[in-house]
Amino acid sequence: MSIRTLPFVLSIIAGSSDIIGVLGFDGLFTAHITGNLVLLAARIVIGDRVPASYILSVPVFMLVLLLAGVMARAIERTGRSSLQPLLLLQLLALLAFLVLSVTAGPWRNPDAVLAITAGMSAVAAMAVQNALVQIALKNAPSTAVMTTNTTRLILDLTELLVGTDAAEAAKAKERALQTLPVIIGFGIGCALGAAGEAVVGLWSIILPAALASFACTIGMQRGTDARRIRR
Repeated sequence: MSIRTLPFVLSIIAGSSDIIGVLGFDGLFTAHITGNLVLLAARIVIGDRVPASYILSVPVFMLVLLLAGVMARAIERTGRSSLQPLLLLQLLALLAFLVLSVTAGPWRNPDAVLAITAGMSAVAAMAVQNALVQIALKNAPSTAVMTTNTTRLILDLTELLVGTDAAEAAKAKERALQTLPVIIGFGIGCALGAAGEAVVGLWSIILPAALASFACTIGMQRGTDARRIRR
């Protein structure tokens, strides 16, 4: 499987994890922190209960990003790619999300310690994914932030339709071909995650966990190919 398919797979992971968090964890967005900040502010303003997971998601996301970045830099200083270790770290976080959810959940109280721990495991997994796309998949579109991707896609299509510079049009076409599959993948992930959560509840987390395992396989193949080239 080509490494070019990895962003598509990661986008399905992000979409499914995000929707499962929203449906199964009292509205918790796992793939990005913007939604949690909006809901946090809204609940504070209307005087509604503020789940602890909303508050913790922002610092946890930032802390895991920092740790993933430090780990990646340390690995790359040895001459190795950080892609495989980061994919494995994401898989472990999603497995923790799955195991905690199916063994202790669902929770009537979203502020239960294990519920918060499970939710933060998902947030950590998505933080690692955001980091690895930036660090190890250079020039790939975001696999979790669809607002930026949609904006980029429409502007690139505009360049293709009305642009006069052939070189810029070629670049726009290349970016569009990279961005469109990720947007489609995120949508597929949301649909599958929502359907799974409706049918089997938190067991639906098997989907992003299984895809994360598949992503590790793709990353492992890339590492094998790189070693063959060095030989």
